[in-house]
Amino acid sequence: MTTAAIQYYRRQLLGLKKRLGGDLSELEEEALRGVGGEASGGLSDVPVHPADLGTENYEEEVLLGLLENEDQILTEINDALDRIEQGTFGRCENCGQEIGREHLKALSYARNCVRCARRHEGEAR
Repeated sequence: MTTAAIQYYRRQLLGLKKRLGGDLSELEEEALRGVGGEASGGLSDVPVHPADLGTENYEEEVLLGLLENEDQILTEINDALDRIEQGTFGRCENCGQEIGREHLKALSYARNCVRCARRHEGEAR
């Protein structure tokens, strides 16, 4: 892979990392705010209605799931940046073949070529 291509992917990864960092902060703030009662602006610590509390709990679970997903992507981005530094970026971690440019454009932190990624996905099912 050329130096220009590596620099292109580094910029892509750093931009995505910066965007995800902001998203994570917003999601953390939203997910960790209190549920029901005084924590959500009520006058007492008793929720207005049990259904409201259930809805808020559900929303909190969804947000925590999103946080976990975004955190995983951030880890993948950091690992890809490490691979750039080590000189292994753009090579499949499984078979060692070069990862296609189209695959890297779609998923700039890809660890595996399309064939190995499909194989791994099939095994996970």
